[in-house]
Amino acid sequence: MTSPHLASPAGAARYLAGYPPELIAQAETLRGEGRLVDYLARRFPERHEVRSDSALFTYVNDLKTRHLRNAEPLNFVGYDAKLRVLQHALGTHTRRTQVQGAKLKMRREIRVATLFKEAPAALLRMIVVHELAHLRELEHNKAFYKLCQHMEPDYFQLEFDLRLYLMSQEATNCGPSAGLPQARLRPLGGASDVPGGRESP
Repeated sequence: MTSPHLASPAGAARYLAGYPPELIAQAETLRGEGRLVDYLARRFPERHEVRSDSALFTYVNDLKTRHLRNAEPLNFVGYDAKLRVLQHALGTHTRRTQVQGAKLKMRREIRVATLFKEAPAALLRMIVVHELAHLRELEHNKAFYKLCQHMEPDYFQLEFDLRLYLMSQEATNCGPSAGLPQARLRPLGGASDVPGGRESP
């Protein structure tokens, strides 16, 4: 998939499909005036040190223990540099059966796009919460989003901010421009306020 051309009027809409037109217009204005990067830097001053697969494994399992103590164990957690290009996604949760002797065992894995190594801490948490919720709910239904909000009350706002972050990375030519998953980046909740505000589930 080729990267979107954000200089066009439809640039923001490619990342914010399904959001209210006024929000898309505000995001496009921020990007067009060169203020989007500064806006995000002020909103998310905190970075993280979760840079390795082992650190990510610990980070994900800490959240899992806190919120999903009885969920199935994870066999693998790691960053995936190919994920967004090959699978058009920013994170994945997979289940597959393995033969161990005479038994079949389920192997569960979470992979997170490598671009989150440099993303704000809150956005890493948002994508991890999304994938953890799939341990309980396979589909993107009401129960799924309720679980996401249980783990991260600002989930819908952060999902919107993640889209702005992806826009800013492409606009500054310093991040994940090639193969960004616009088709998969559908709204996970309803956006009803200005960037930086709060959304309703």
